[in-house]
Amino acid sequence: MGELTPSENEWLIMEVLWEHDTAMTAAEIIDALKGTLDINKNTIRVMINRLLGKDVIAYDVDLHDARVYHYYPKKSREACLSQKSTRFVNNYFKGNASLAVASFLQSAKLSKEELQELKSLVETLEEENQHNGN
Repeated sequence: MGELTPSENEWLIMEVLWEHDTAMTAAEIIDALKGTLDINKNTIRVMINRLLGKDVIAYDVDLHDARVYHYYPKKSREACLSQKSTRFVNNYFKGNASLAVASFLQSAKLSKEELQELKSLVETLEEENQHNGN
């Protein structure tokens, strides 16, 4: 089974779509990416088609011109991040989430505030696990 989450460049397209309240045409997406993504418009159109194939975005046909499609995200940023994180942990850490977290923490330069946030998150997760009987 192929990758079902956006690639790095496709993610930039998703960011544009997530930031807009309304669906966007390919031309509008291309325009929004000017200065961000240094690739030609045909490549961006190919990436849009890949996102359609991954079922991450969908489109509506323009009511006045059937040649124009209006693209919108089908999956939220959070859903895509969750899928990407799970796939990453499975592929690089054999599904061992604690090993993945330990690896990130050892390579990160965290401030006292960030460390405190992580401690609070762990405490919250522990409480949730106790509450759920895990």
